[in-house]
This record gives sequence, structure tokens and C-alpha cells, in this order.
Amino acid sequence: MTAVDERRMTELFENLEVPEGVKIELLRGNIVMMAGPDVVHNDIVEAVLDQFPRKKWRRLQTQDVALHQESSEPQPDLVLVERGTGPDSGRMMPPEVIKMVVEVVSKTSVDHDYVIKRSIYAASRLPLYLIIDPLVAHCVLLAGPTGTGENADYQSQSIYKFGDPVPLDLLDVVLDTSEFGTLPNVRPHRRP
Repeated sequence: MTAVDERRMTELFENLEVPEGVKIELLRGNIVMMAGPDVVHNDIVEAVLDQFPRKKWRRLQTQDVALHQESSEPQPDLVLVERGTGPDSGRMMPPEVIKMVVEVVSKTSVDHDYVIKRSIYAASRLPLYLIIDPLVAHCVLLAGPTGTGENADYQSQSIYKFGDPVPLDLLDVVLDTSEFGTLPNVRPHRRP
């Protein structure tokens, strides 16, 4: 995609009227639309959010992230920023203030969350990327971003079953996953 095409796609994305209940993201120049989240998804996000004290953390749900070098404007399920950092207003959160992004996998987001966003977040140097997967009942913690573009990745990958604690050493938090629910009647995948 040329720079002109990328600018047009970004303009189109920013001016698109989206129906209520639809989530939209720009991922490497592609506009991706998804249905609103399941209750299981929302309960997981709430369980994570509750474990980060509000006095220390800005716990931003569905906050757009400014990753223009990737022609991307993802909207993670949860963005964690230390209180007192980042802009006080606006639609976009700059990557340099983000400590962790969280994505909760849905039936239609497996490839986006495990592949596309993994390289986008790594290329943007987001220190921690936590994938919470209610389809297969595990969490994948990615740390140590390296590389550029589509070849970017994380140096460290740890997998934790639901019910096991997830040590988030960089944030000085041990995440309790015992309340995380699973989606019924779904076909498991083979990621990560």
C-alpha cells in the first residue's frame, strides 16, 4: 500500500460512521469491524480492571492507540497507563506511555489478536501484551518487544491456564485469573 493509499484509508477510517454495537479498528491499513463483545468478555475485562488500583493506574477500556508508523489504530480491550502520564483528553493514546495492552479473544478475533496485533504491538514497543483467551481458557503474556513492521515480535512468551496466577513483574501485580470465564460451545484453536 502506498503512502497516499494509507492516508486515504486513515481518513476514511476516522470519518466512518459506525453502527452502535460494532467495534472498528484500523490494522495495518485494513478496516476491521467486529460485533460487540460477549458478557464473558466484559466480565474478564472487569476482573482485570479491578486488580489495578485506580490511584496508580489509568485503566482505559476501548481506548484508541496511536500507532501511525504501523498504519494502525487498534482499540485494545484494556490499556494500562500510569496515572499522571499521557494526554488528559483526545481519542488517541501514544504508545510511549502505555505499560500494557490487554486483548480478550473472541470467536472472530483469534488471528487478529494472536498474529496481527502481536506484531503491531511489538513494532510499537508496547512493553507487555496480555492475550486472555476464553476459547481455550489460557492467558498468553508477551514481553520484550523487538523488530520492526510485520517481523516484529516479543522475545518472551509465557502461557498460564485460567486459575493460575499471572505474574506481571513489570507492573508489580500478580493477576488472579480464577474468575475468568470461558465461552461455551466453541471450537478450540491451536494458537499461540
